[in-house]
Amino acid sequence: MQCDEKRAGEWLDAVTNTLYETFRDGSGVSITGFGGFYLDRRGDSCAFKFNPGQKLRALLGWSSTYKGEL
Repeated sequence: MQCDEKRAGEWLDAVTNTLYETFRDGSGVSITGFGGFYLDRRGDSCAFKFNPGQKLRALLGWSSTYKGEL
C-alpha cells in the first residue's frame, strides 16, 4: 500500500468499523475472491458464519470448483 504503519492502521480501523456497522444492521459482507461473512440470528443469540470463496476452499482442501493456480 506504500504507506506508513499509522495510515495502514487507520484504514484497517475504518474497514473493521464498516464491518461492525454492517453486521449490526443485519446485513452480510462479501469480499470478492475470499468469501462472505454474516450473522445467523437465532432468537436471543446469533452465530457468526463464513462462506469461503472457491479459491480458499481449494487451498484448504475442501470441495471446490476452482481450477486455477493456488
